[in-house]
Amino acid sequence: MKSKYELLAPAGDFECLTAGINAGANAIYFGLQEFNMRARAKNFKISDLPKIRKITKEKNIKLYLTLNTIIYDNEIKRLESLIKKVKPFIDAIICSDISVMQLCKKYKIPFHVSTQCSVSNKETALFYKKLGASRIVLARELNLNQIRKISKIIPVEIFIHGAMCVSVSGRCFLSQHMYNQSANKGLCIQPCRRPYTVKDNEGNELKVNNQFIFSAKDLCTLPFFEKIKKSGAISFKIEGRNREPEYIDTVVKVYRKAIDKKLSKQEIQQSMVELEQVFNKGFSSGFYLGLPTSDDFSNVENSNAKKSKQFIGKILHYYDKIGVGLLKLNTGNLKINDEIIILGKTTGIVKAKIVSMEIDNKKIIRAIKGQIIGIKMPKCRKNDDLYKIIKRDN
Repeated sequence: MKSKYELLAPAGDFECLTAGINAGANAIYFGLQEFNMRARAKNFKISDLPKIRKITKEKNIKLYLTLNTIIYDNEIKRLESLIKKVKPFIDAIICSDISVMQLCKKYKIPFHVSTQCSVSNKETALFYKKLGASRIVLARELNLNQIRKISKIIPVEIFIHGAMCVSVSGRCFLSQHMYNQSANKGLCIQPCRRPYTVKDNEGNELKVNNQFIFSAKDLCTLPFFEKIKKSGAISFKIEGRNREPEYIDTVVKVYRKAIDKKLSKQEIQQSMVELEQVFNKGFSSGFYLGLPTSDDFSNVENSNAKKSKQFIGKILHYYDKIGVGLLKLNTGNLKINDEIIILGKTTGIVKAKIVSMEIDNKKIIRAIKGQIIGIKMPKCRKNDDLYKIIKRDN
């Protein structure tokens, strides 16, 4: 039975695209190398679009292109040319500048109003509906009751997991002010994530318990996801076009389960453990259950993940009949029972545990840098990357 909800996953490259689809996403949102709010992600080229469309169409996956930066006059012609080129390959465009919306209408492409527009009331929602929007990605600063009211005006999409910006719906000028790298052109270098010392003009320092005074914890709605399902939203969005495939794989799988059934307390606890394994800065309920407090600020600069990965080498060949991959160790070492991840554009992400290794048909329990080894592993492909999982003590 088809769910009435859409699970929307991010993709910054082909590995993430495949990971999101295989994990159970109903739709993918992505950016090209221009006009999107994640300019520092790998992103895709226009020439990639036929391949992306082929992959998604085969599995009935919707495809949404983000063109949600601010637009200047000298960019309009280039923008229009791009919109004409992408039309055959996408289902909708996510945008915030009215110039993009007008061009979408001109070329009869459905458009979704980006969260950058901070739609936070029924009147604004009605305005964009009259303008021709088919969906609104609501402001992140709304509680569940406010979302429910707006969802009666127009179909709405909300974020359910991922990084939160301390600024209103991400419209921040800190990166622009400090480094001339505009967040509103997709170039944010996230100075908010760093530790800060507060001083007055006389050099007196303010003693604070947490130096990360601009850095919010990540949004996580899993503990109250049944309330999210009753919010009136039809699309649930995962943030993370800069994230790695293992993040996409884990987060999409967790929320796929939560959409398809009501999770027990034990299942929620187990799923939270899974979410803690991949990139996170601690978890917060955002604005959904009430205004954030001091507890919603992160206390780490980078990631609080329980696991990380180390590149080991590339697959030289895969023997289908015996299920063995041939690998040269470029760095590091491997041993029996190590957890590994295989990543590839077509393969996506495959997780496994090493149960058998050989060199020249002789069983081994450990391999070191420079050796060429055969490993019993799931289906993969030549030139796929192999990583070893490293458990971290946080």
